[in-house]
Amino acid sequence: MESVMSNEWKIICKVSDIPVLGARIVNRPVAEGMPPQVNVAIFRNSEDKVFALLDKCPHKGGPLSQGIVFGERVACPLHGWNIELASGCAIAPDVGCTLKFAVKVEDGQVFLDAQELAQGPAETASA
Repeated sequence: MESVMSNEWKIICKVSDIPVLGARIVNRPVAEGMPPQVNVAIFRNSEDKVFALLDKCPHKGGPLSQGIVFGERVACPLHGWNIELASGCAIAPDVGCTLKFAVKVEDGQVFLDAQELAQGPAETASA
């Protein structure tokens, strides 16, 4: 996966700008004449680990950014599905995944891959 990323990192915010056990929304760019894309939610857990997922539960599309973060999971606010922050996948017995985005933290700054932010993660592209 590393080789398909653009290696062009975009500063999003400081880690301290993300609430502990919460999320911050990152608006994705909209191409002219195209419908708006689903935003990205950047999560911070109690250990200051940062994760980035598409802000859409795989179940009914609930806004994961409004869910409760615990450990390395977030509970969807609509129906309580538990989603792993590292993978974007639901915890059994629920099934389904939302897209995860590459995130990097350096010197307290949070970065997202600029190409992923614009187009979505590479694993969504057909081979």
